[in-house]
Amino acid sequence: MPWTAEDAPQHTHKATTAELRALWAKVANETLDRTGDEGRAIREANAVVAREAAR
Repeated sequence: MPWTAEDAPQHTHKATTAELRALWAKVANETLDRTGDEGRAIREANAVVAREAAR
């Protein structure tokens, strides 16, 4: 089941805006499709959101 933007706050506190939550879901779903590994998908999405939030 794909993740949605509403799932982001459960996994990272840095997804504070709608744009960051949507980005989190996009990265997580693309990584899951590519690798099939849910843990890796969440970690990669968290890393991307953290990088964007720091800008």
